[in-house]
Amino acid sequence: MTQPADILFYNAHILTMDEEMHQYRPGALVVKGDSILAVGLEAEIKAQYSAGEMVDCKGKILMPGLINAHTHVPMTLLRGLADDLRLDVWLMGYMMPVEREFVSPEFCRLGSQIAAAEFIKGGVTCFADMYYFEEDIARATAEAGLRGVLSQSVMKFPTPDAKSYEDSLAMARDYIIRWKNHPLIVPSVAPHAAYTCTPEILRATARLAAEFDVPLHTHIAETAFEVENMRNENNMPVVPYVKKQGLFEAKVLAAHCVHIDEGEMHTLHRHNAGVAHNPSSNLKLASGFAPVNKMLEVGLNVGIGTDGPASNNDLDMFEEVRLAAFVAKAVTNDPTSLPASQALSMATRIGARALHIGNITGTLEVGKRADMILLDTNPLHNSPRFERDQNGAYAQIVYASKSSDVCDVMVNGKWLMRDRNLLTLNEADLIRQAAEYARRIDHFLMAREQSVLSKLIALGGSIEEESYEVQVKVKVSDPTAIQKALKAADLTITYQKHYRQYDNYFTFESAAQGRLRYREDDFIDEKGKVVNVRARLTLIGQNREDDFEGDVLLSRSRYLAPASQTLRFYREYFKPSGEKMIEKDRLRWSVQYKGEEFFINLDTVERPDLGYFLEIKSRTWSRNDAEGKATLAAELVELLGASGGEYITNDYFGMLA
Repeated sequence: MTQPADILFYNAHILTMDEEMHQYRPGALVVKGDSILAVGLEAEIKAQYSAGEMVDCKGKILMPGLINAHTHVPMTLLRGLADDLRLDVWLMGYMMPVEREFVSPEFCRLGSQIAAAEFIKGGVTCFADMYYFEEDIARATAEAGLRGVLSQSVMKFPTPDAKSYEDSLAMARDYIIRWKNHPLIVPSVAPHAAYTCTPEILRATARLAAEFDVPLHTHIAETAFEVENMRNENNMPVVPYVKKQGLFEAKVLAAHCVHIDEGEMHTLHRHNAGVAHNPSSNLKLASGFAPVNKMLEVGLNVGIGTDGPASNNDLDMFEEVRLAAFVAKAVTNDPTSLPASQALSMATRIGARALHIGNITGTLEVGKRADMILLDTNPLHNSPRFERDQNGAYAQIVYASKSSDVCDVMVNGKWLMRDRNLLTLNEADLIRQAAEYARRIDHFLMAREQSVLSKLIALGGSIEEESYEVQVKVKVSDPTAIQKALKAADLTITYQKHYRQYDNYFTFESAAQGRLRYREDDFIDEKGKVVNVRARLTLIGQNREDDFEGDVLLSRSRYLAPASQTLRFYREYFKPSGEKMIEKDRLRWSVQYKGEEFFINLDTVERPDLGYFLEIKSRTWSRNDAEGKATLAAELVELLGASGGEYITNDYFGMLA
């Protein structure tokens, strides 16, 4: 008498992807409920089990579904938005501004549904995600029938779903509590990266993940720039830094790990951290080549991920596994590196372990969840098929198969696709909705691209107020005389500062755009040492507003913003038509004169060599106030003994040849 079950697959070439890499041909597999009840040779299984649904696999490969170890699924709605850019320009200049404008629960739900459809059609049954509004992503994923380790992002600055990291942390806690025992979703928390999180955030997220025994998903050492900054700021690489913050108290899934050394690998291994290798994204963004072979030698569980579809630009795991194998061979100059069977294991068994869910999925073994795919290896691009090598099937899948060869997909014992037909999602409707989002985002970016001001505001942190200055500039021959006169003058000095200024002026084809100044201030102490550095952007109006008697000007400095990125970033982001640089040494005094505040600058312009200048400035907001301060500014020039000098009606930029 046979044992009853729900589904019996037969006439299959079964790749279990277990530790011993068992294969059964012809093989059979039995499913009862959400799990695998039996797997083995067809004759033996049929003799022991019967099922209400009998599935003839027709000689196709039956194997575990692929596991995408790292992605950001709602970014399907941003794929193709901005390409062929450096990572910082791509992220800070395009992705984040668009995300601030458009990302919402509805955006995340639709993006996740599109990703789910792409996953199912490409044989992916489980994925690890990190994004905003993660609970909405979880709902869409569960409705589609996929398995996911889905992580709520936490960062040190405001995000589309939270005004502060405390809000993100609270969201993560509530989300984890609600979804902790879901049959498909493993909720988790994602401190985005060491450079976007404070030590406090890293410690708090690790405690949260450990409290609920859920994974912690983060980016580690993706770029050389990230590692260099970490060394400069904290005198250590990224892995020791996050270890110091207690991150490895949790079950870590570390994305990328492109720039880690062997010592860091051993640290990750000792703490049972998983790694997500993302070859396409790392190549496209020129982040480098992760040392995958060495990680595997150390014993790390290294899965394979696509990264987000805005930086890849697809979610095709067949392509990713193939590329992982090729890159490993090229990096080591050894064609035997990362053979096909090992590469496929990274996308199944090892990937599941990297996600800390190897106990339930990743292999076709008794007791594991019924997460599996049927793959046709007979299409023209995969013919002929040689039988002499028992490992030939792995090479055939990794080097010749395509995602379109996946015929059927099952997750948790339920069908999600049969004969290439999606059962839980409406593909045509998803495409229509995505097109509408693309139209809206295009409109937003086209409007922004027409204006330097809009691009500046899109970066965040801009002061969107217009400030006016009354200013007078005089060329002087003896700066020490000005300093002596200042000490003797009838005015009150409220503070004095000394710094070197490095100004880069961007110009644009249309004069109406104004000029954008990138300024770095190096603050100098009494001993002549640099004690602080500040960088900022200023969008300067092209025309001065008015002239007053005595060559006093009323000029406008329209928008200010912190400059948190490199000068190279701003060159690539704003795309100026021209650029000029000025370097100067500046002594500045803030003074009170006849009840008004003035700033007195004594400048030595060294590059180009323009000489010494006295500048007197005061902020103003009204015409009458400006006229009064213009009179006082002219008085100050005379008081400081500079009235006989050459009055300059241009700023330094205007004096350049």
